[in-house]
Amino acid sequence: MTTTSTTPAGARGDERTAPPHRRSTTLLALVLPLALMAVPALAALGWRDELPERIANHWGADGPDGFSSFAGAFVPLLVGTGLCVAQWAFAFWRGHDGVTRRGLVATSAGLGALYAVVVTGTLASQRGLADGALAPGGGPTVVLGLAAAVVVAGVAFLLAPADARLPARGPVDADARRVPLSRTQRAAWTRTVGSPSALLPAGAVVAATTVLAAVLDEWMALLVPVGLSVLLAAMLLWRVTVDARGLEARSVLGWPRVRVPVDEVLRADVVDVRPLREFGGWGYRLGRGGRAGLVLRAGEAIQVRRTGSRVLVVTVDDAATAAALLNTLADRRRPRDDRAERGTPRATAG
Repeated sequence: MTTTSTTPAGARGDERTAPPHRRSTTLLALVLPLALMAVPALAALGWRDELPERIANHWGADGPDGFSSFAGAFVPLLVGTGLCVAQWAFAFWRGHDGVTRRGLVATSAGLGALYAVVVTGTLASQRGLADGALAPGGGPTVVLGLAAAVVVAGVAFLLAPADARLPARGPVDADARRVPLSRTQRAAWTRTVGSPSALLPAGAVVAATTVLAAVLDEWMALLVPVGLSVLLAAMLLWRVTVDARGLEARSVLGWPRVRVPVDEVLRADVVDVRPLREFGGWGYRLGRGGRAGLVLRAGEAIQVRRTGSRVLVVTVDDAATAAALLNTLADRRRPRDDRAERGTPRATAG
């Protein structure tokens, strides 16, 4: 026999089923990058008679080692267009969570800037040359493209609206696990979670780039392993906390962080996560059904359903205690009339 609640969905504060801010998502994640990539496309058409028959599109240690025809110069822009459209599509249809949606918007805008600068710079450097083999190195162009990508991505992230506050209006489900805690007692739970499977290869990459910089006597290249170390520390080691404010997962460096306010929690449960099958990999990911996931390893995780059709999954040990405490604290924050709804009749269907 199955039980179903008579409480309408809207009473739980979860009436929004479509991702919000679709107009700004389309402008920043689709229109902006496509407009940026239209610049090199139009430039190439205008420079057609000034470009060599063989256009350099790849550089090795000794200069250009890959070439294409004029038509082939548009292939990178087609690839970039496909990547940006994919990012926009995920944000448009699956971007319930603000962090995920803004991240996808920033990635798409940054990719558009990167392709625009690199392709424009590469073609501009070959104007008037008899052969693409004479083209100068593309290193400065790539560096400029990366810088432009970071700036544009950052601006797009800031311009993309965050989620509005959406407190839940109904009680936490009666069958959700809880801890025995009186209204006067305070409690908090915290754990540190890392990604052991990623630490070894990541450490190897940092060590290899450090040795390479020393062997080549290019000490400026040490910025690469230093940057990698900071990035790895930010992404592979997190502190997860549940307290009266809700759930927070924060990098050991303090940023980035993911937070679910306690008054937006509908219920928390324990799930078993398979990173590749459910999220396509490790890290902060967008998974099946639009779930956002901080997935650092396989196995036990806390899954938090929140208002606005949003779901956050965080892989962490002792997820059962975290889920039970979060449900208890969320229930405590509900208005008394909402908590009383758990005593309302329930319809049964056999």
